[in-house]
Amino acid sequence: MTRAPRAAVALLSLAVGIVLADSAIVTLALPSILREFDAEVSQVAWVLTGFNLVLAVAAVPAAKICTRGAAGSAGAVGLVAFAAASAGCALAGSLEILIASRVAQAIGGALVIASCLELLVAVSRDERQGVARWAAAGVAGAAVGPVIGGLMTEAISWQSIFFVQVPLVLLAFPVSLSLRSRVERQDGPSDRPDIPSNLALALLSAALTAALFLLVLLLVEGWRRSPALAAVTVTAMPVAAVIAGPLAMRLRAGTRAEAIAGAILVGGGLACLGFLPDANPAWTVPAQILIGFGLGLTVDALTQSALRDRVPRALHGGWTIAARHGGIVVGLLILTPIFTADLRDARVPAQEAIAAQVIDSGLPASSKLKLAEGLGDQLDAEQGQVPDLSRAFETARLPAAQAAQAAALEVRLDDQLERAATRAFRDAFLAGALLALLAIIPAVFLREKGGQV
Repeated sequence: MTRAPRAAVALLSLAVGIVLADSAIVTLALPSILREFDAEVSQVAWVLTGFNLVLAVAAVPAAKICTRGAAGSAGAVGLVAFAAASAGCALAGSLEILIASRVAQAIGGALVIASCLELLVAVSRDERQGVARWAAAGVAGAAVGPVIGGLMTEAISWQSIFFVQVPLVLLAFPVSLSLRSRVERQDGPSDRPDIPSNLALALLSAALTAALFLLVLLLVEGWRRSPALAAVTVTAMPVAAVIAGPLAMRLRAGTRAEAIAGAILVGGGLACLGFLPDANPAWTVPAQILIGFGLGLTVDALTQSALRDRVPRALHGGWTIAARHGGIVVGLLILTPIFTADLRDARVPAQEAIAAQVIDSGLPASSKLKLAEGLGDQLDAEQGQVPDLSRAFETARLPAAQAAQAAALEVRLDDQLERAATRAFRDAFLAGALLALLAIIPAVFLREKGGQV
């Protein structure tokens, strides 16, 4: 491949990676967004849900445009729309404007993803290689998105996530325009979508919502770890996914075996997250490795299976995107209510435990009353969230002579909240594990190469 096609492949792959990274790139930024707009978890979840829902709905119509030989023009329009919407996200002054900008991002992103499949095949001059590059770029973007978002949130701000996307995604604009004449119109009847592959993709994507969205919320909001530490912690997942890809190619176990094994690994990893012994982030790493290996085994293989021997290619690529992001939406809609309900249910026992700790402390009665009032106000003010009790200690302004006792009490109360938060996430993680294991059912019916089921 000459230097020019290599550059074109890199820039088109970067565009795909950025768009699909956006399905989860704000995950580690959600706690910051939640606090900035003074919202609840269920409201902020729509920053993710809105993007993924619209992307799922728009993917197939966008793909149909690309089958008419307009992939280059559609890609150029999509890149500009995505960049403009990213700027809108960065400048959003309210949660409603942010969600609306995310919806606009998804519409542009659908055109980008669908067009880049055709453009990558055209510039690669090989269908299998072009499809593989398109699928790999999407997996890489989705896997590393939360890590990049977390590091940028900690180093700069959550708005920087969107600002940086504007110039990066526009790098592919001249490439898209230059390849307009290289993509042929795909006329004729369309094959039916591959139901087993797309259903398995949807179920696994729903399960992976727990691995990304809920794990990050547990680390940052439940355990009060910094976004940077959370970003470093969740690198275990994409690293394992990257390692799993080449291993799967060497083993050549077949799409069906890889999908079943991957679903079991993802389900097992999520089940492990449901039974964490304490609030040490290191305990999440083995579970993430299992999930990452499952991700690496399944997503690329299932995408290739869904596209194999089906025409028009762009349309079936659209179906895979619709399945993946529809699955994310289903996961958010199923798991978020479970988590928020459990968090609300944990509030009363947590309040009782906090009250008992304050009463049993060695502080004078007047200090206990001040703290009890401040802690009660903080718990009431942050309903729907895991409260930050440090503010109550700051506003109490206890005498310096009581500082050591107050600090020890604060540590005990934080430990109590961490335990309550860990329990509140348990059912949602286990529900995610069940979704992953359900993917085994359609995986049994996957076709292997040559058309055998």
